[in-house]
Amino acid sequence: MNFVPADYKSIDWNEVWKKQMLRHSRGNGGKDCALFWRKESAAQYWKMVQDTQKRRIEKTIKGIALQSKSRVLDIGSGPGVLAIPIARRVAHVTTVDPSEGMIRVLKEKMAEERIRNIYCVQKRWEDIDIERDLKGPYDIVVASLSLGMFDIKASVRKMMAACSRQIYLYWFAGEPSWETHSRNLMTLLHGSDYQPMPRSDVLFNVLYQMGIYPHIRVFPYQHINVFSCMEDAVGYFSRRYGVSKDAQEKVLRDYLNNVLCEENGFLVLYSPATCLKMWWKKQPVVDQMVLSGMFCG
Repeated sequence: MNFVPADYKSIDWNEVWKKQMLRHSRGNGGKDCALFWRKESAAQYWKMVQDTQKRRIEKTIKGIALQSKSRVLDIGSGPGVLAIPIARRVAHVTTVDPSEGMIRVLKEKMAEERIRNIYCVQKRWEDIDIERDLKGPYDIVVASLSLGMFDIKASVRKMMAACSRQIYLYWFAGEPSWETHSRNLMTLLHGSDYQPMPRSDVLFNVLYQMGIYPHIRVFPYQHINVFSCMEDAVGYFSRRYGVSKDAQEKVLRDYLNNVLCEENGFLVLYSPATCLKMWWKKQPVVDQMVLSGMFCG
């Protein structure tokens, strides 16, 4: 018996991605998340990764086929948590990130560690012109937990155009616990429903319809926020959730009192998640939506 719906192959998974991204953006008030990452927030993220995620970063880099002559494109690089250690192993790294705060911290860390083979581009990936903005071609393209792109199919095609060898994507499976907090807080603070971004299942189906059949590995991820005091925590999450009224701040403070853990004089928020790594070697692909039309038309 065939349990596959008759119209399964007619689903345009890129449109599914777009609709979920649109709902997420509207639920977030249409705000550009890159604006949240001021220099202070970006520096805090850098410190968090150095303090709590060095093993994950090392495993991620070990799982990328880097060579001393490699040219690497890091999309959504943030403050350089991957780009800086990768730059020590390869010939060149280009980073792309839309946040001014992230790029400023990245350049500071490059200066501190005397790294001169990273070229920084402050732009959204969707706005990048490959010929004008980048210094390709690149042997390897990496986008690590940075796929908040409206049209993922067009974004992957651009990655393919910039790449000569291998592409590595990392994205979320299931609901990360910070989205659970967002779901709770958007209701409590604004009386609205939080709309999540699309997950790895949609991404895989987009790739599949593009004729890309990636290797897949599941891995755990732990995001940890550490605050010196409650005021720091309230300030951080007030910016994230658009808190502007005293009553909202009280709600936020009460919520944080229930979810923050006190450890060694600090307040800590643990946010575990499950992620997928998808990677493949570049080769000619056939879009399955087009292929299906050829055989059914």
